[in-house]
Amino acid sequence: MKTVNVHEAKAHLSEYLAAVERGETIIIARRNKPVAKLVAVEPEQPKKKRPFGLAKGKVWISPDFNEPLDEELLDLFDGTRMYPEDPLNPDWKPDDEADKP
Repeated sequence: MKTVNVHEAKAHLSEYLAAVERGETIIIARRNKPVAKLVAVEPEQPKKKRPFGLAKGKVWISPDFNEPLDEELLDLFDGTRMYPEDPLNPDWKPDDEADKP
């Protein structure tokens, strides 16, 4: 392990990087007090590809999945129709207020 001051580290950075690539560790100091450690970065492990079919048998899709929706359900989606208990309904009141006379 080698210790160098900031000025020397700036002047010889490429040399110190080569040393780090060889496995050495360099300590960078300011006024002879250690401040940082220059070490090699561990190479990232390549991610393993996930095999196909991991969810086989766990998903079910209805046969009518792509069929058009009926008008009542479409009205609920676009806000044309609202259920009375829907909080977005302008006439909706919380349960505690609905019980009051």
